[in-house]
Amino acid sequence: MKNIWNKLTAIFLLFLFGYSCSATKVDRNEMPLVDNYKVTDSLVVLEDALHFLVIGDWGRKGYYNQQHVADRMDEVAEALDAEFVIALGDNFYPNGVASIDDPNWVASFENIYKGYHLEIPWHVVLGNHDYRGNPQAQIEYTYKSQRWNMPSRYYDYSFNDEDTGLNVDFLFLDTCPFEKKYYSEEAYVNVKTQDSTQQIKWIDSIITSKPKADWTIFSGHHPLYSGGKRIEDTEQIRNSLQPILKRSNADVYFAGHEHDLQYIKPQGKTHHFISGAGSEVRKTGMIDGISKFAASVQGFMAVSITKSRMLVQVINYKGNVIYTTEIKKE
Repeated sequence: MKNIWNKLTAIFLLFLFGYSCSATKVDRNEMPLVDNYKVTDSLVVLEDALHFLVIGDWGRKGYYNQQHVADRMDEVAEALDAEFVIALGDNFYPNGVASIDDPNWVASFENIYKGYHLEIPWHVVLGNHDYRGNPQAQIEYTYKSQRWNMPSRYYDYSFNDEDTGLNVDFLFLDTCPFEKKYYSEEAYVNVKTQDSTQQIKWIDSIITSKPKADWTIFSGHHPLYSGGKRIEDTEQIRNSLQPILKRSNADVYFAGHEHDLQYIKPQGKTHHFISGAGSEVRKTGMIDGISKFAASVQGFMAVSITKSRMLVQVINYKGNVIYTTEIKKE
């Protein structure tokens, strides 16, 4: 009898130890939030607007709440009647895809974002993890898929609505070649063949050759500003792209790379959003004076645009609208 009691006592102590460890362990599925995190009542639907979703850093075969984010995206896409999705890179972890037949296409994309209302165009850019594999395969998948759109490593798209007169120019960038550190790392051999100077010339040619749109929106993987883990790593990309955004009179720059959700408004015209919380998240923070919002929770952004204003709603994997901001056209 004494032996049985000793065994039961040992089991109970092990249970308490295990509970204590699990209670203090940081949950990588949902990190602590910064102070200004708030849940708003519901999704706002602007009438006569262009609606689209923005997500980054997502391809993890459904893990780290990727599937929950995908399900919420489908619901929001239905509510807004979204036109398309912008995908901000690191589309497939950890090493991109090898070919257009790589199993990751099904495991991390087709079988995850399978909701009916996500069967819309996906305008995609490359991230650093995509460069670890075969980035050309992601371009070639454009001609296999009904929705995947990456016709080249950088490209543009213009939205024109005859009924409302709304015109929006989108420029999708390949930001990895602007990061010098990748040129010395063996894993990024595909970056070495790219010419960032040529990309800058292309951007300037696009901007100067088109009539002025109501809005000009840039998307790229690397952020120019961040309060997150890579706060010290943004200077180089900022020095390269900030003059371009200024010359282009860019209204918004969307980025990923940081595994969180942020809104940053430095001096100047351009508003900076980070939507890199499509799966795994990391702790983030605020930059004094310019950060407006930051949260370390899986989610995405829903964007609605009219000729006079832009509404950005940040939505977590539970379907809560956790932050909303409105940008009025200057």
